[in-house]
Amino acid sequence: MELLPVGPDTKITLYFSLSLEDKSVVDSNFDAEPATFIFGDGNLLPAFEAALTGLKPGAEETFNIQPEQGFGQHNPSNIQSFSRKEFDEGLDIEPGLMLSFADASQAELPGVVVEADEETVTIDFNHPLAGHTIGFKVKIISVVPAVTH
Repeated sequence: MELLPVGPDTKITLYFSLSLEDKSVVDSNFDAEPATFIFGDGNLLPAFEAALTGLKPGAEETFNIQPEQGFGQHNPSNIQSFSRKEFDEGLDIEPGLMLSFADASQAELPGVVVEADEETVTIDFNHPLAGHTIGFKVKIISVVPAVTH
């Protein structure tokens, strides 16, 4: 029986890891349960799906996803300063703290505190992987037709 390749109208189960340029792993499920998703369902960025296209069960590959196709370039205009008074008084604000904001359409917008003092809090709204070339390692476990009703 011919193995079905990854592509439109398929459900894929795989192991993956994401790593930075220095090879440090930022996410992986190789030591856990494999992930399952429907091709084109929006769970993966298009560049990641493009890398998977055509792979068959048993394939093990590593791809490099450039910032422009991955999480974008780091954008200095996504770093913004706020008055300390805009935050709850009891909130312990220090660099590295992740906070959740709402954008203009009320969608959740995470930001990371990069600097804080008594007057000002500086937040970085860039994706944490922005500006990085991402190593995308995959092992395809299964590819089956997607059942959509």
